[in-house]
Amino acid sequence: MSQEFCPLVSPPTVSRGSDRDLGLDSTIQELPMYTFQVEISLTGVEVAKYFDKYPLLPGVILLEQGKFTGMISRRRLIEFLMRPYGQDLFAKEPLDVLYRYARLAVLVLADTTPILTAMQQILRRSPEFLAEPLVVQTADNSYRLLDPHELNIAAWQIRGIETQVRYERSQAQMIQNDKMARLGRLVDGVAHEILDPVGFIWGNLTYISNYSQDLLKLIAAYDECLPSGCAVINDIKEEIEFDYLEKDLSKALTSARSGAERLKKLVTSLQNFCHIDAVYPKPVDLHASIDSIVILIKSRLKGEITIIKNYGKIPPVSCFIGQLNQVLMNIFSHAVDSLLDETVRRQLQPDCGQNVKQATIEITTEVISQAATKPNEFDSRWVSICVADNGTGMSEELQQQIRENFSIEKRTEKETSLAVSYRIITARHGGKLNFSSKLGIGTKFEILLPLL
Repeated sequence: MSQEFCPLVSPPTVSRGSDRDLGLDSTIQELPMYTFQVEISLTGVEVAKYFDKYPLLPGVILLEQGKFTGMISRRRLIEFLMRPYGQDLFAKEPLDVLYRYARLAVLVLADTTPILTAMQQILRRSPEFLAEPLVVQTADNSYRLLDPHELNIAAWQIRGIETQVRYERSQAQMIQNDKMARLGRLVDGVAHEILDPVGFIWGNLTYISNYSQDLLKLIAAYDECLPSGCAVINDIKEEIEFDYLEKDLSKALTSARSGAERLKKLVTSLQNFCHIDAVYPKPVDLHASIDSIVILIKSRLKGEITIIKNYGKIPPVSCFIGQLNQVLMNIFSHAVDSLLDETVRRQLQPDCGQNVKQATIEITTEVISQAATKPNEFDSRWVSICVADNGTGMSEELQQQIRENFSIEKRTEKETSLAVSYRIITARHGGKLNFSSKLGIGTKFEILLPLL
């Protein structure tokens, strides 16, 4: 295009933007933008001629000796020129005079700014500036103009995508909840069916132990009355290794009793874990709940991890025990996975003569008090459940990712077990879920549940 009005004017251009569909992470550099730069010494009438020739231009970027100094929108310039005596006052004056007189608030954003963030920035401006174009700074320190109407359309498109994602996720969550409820009822039924025969075994082991002792006493009495015995009896004793049987019978019965007791505890823990919550929260013994989860977790272990319990005196806490069990299982599983990975890594490394610390998970429960921070608040009491491991810990980057997943803005993205746990504790129970981690030291999760 020929620069017929003034050689200081950079010819107006427009970028088409990105051809790819907009998403939740789209930035403003994917939107169409305008490039129209003039020196601030140019007059308002000369710029108005360009606006007349290019009706889509939202404004003009002002330069002073090639450096960015501000922006005047098409609407503002025409408004000043149409005022009474506006032609006489501003038409022949340089844009510098008009810009200083108008005292315009210019919003400058980097081109990597997310579209939704840019929309929030616009809405924070005064109502009189809502229609003003944005100045977008690119990576090479050049400047472009973004029409707020284009940004508004893009933001609504993304909000539609976000709403659709939320809807699909809620539907998937409803289906998943229904599946888990059905699975919970199925597991509860299976656990009940297992507990019945286990109860029979457990109850009869006592009688079997007493009967076996009585029979051994009877055989001992026969041996006293008939010390020499007979050949048939002696042959049978030798065939069945009676001396060994007499010593091992009590050990076998004790082992069977221990196995039945362990199976009973495991099935009971599984039954408690699959508990289906009622509509309203109920008081729960948290220590019994934690013990049930620990029993299930230990089924994965073969002595690699030591679990230490430091239980304090805590009252029953009103909660949804099924959801709380899910949170505890998520946190314990996270700790166990971290420690098992570390254990495998140590086993693969050559022995350097260094002392290898025992993998440990420490559970601490207590009641804590927090003083009020505001005049209208009261002191609060919380039940604290701390789960700390001595694994490798998390990097700052991983910790930041977890904190981002806790935020509302990230809920439409892929949810992790810790993000679900955070929402259960905070939204469903009005509590807090804190965590801290240091490389080489370990990770600690703390659940705080309010005492009403």
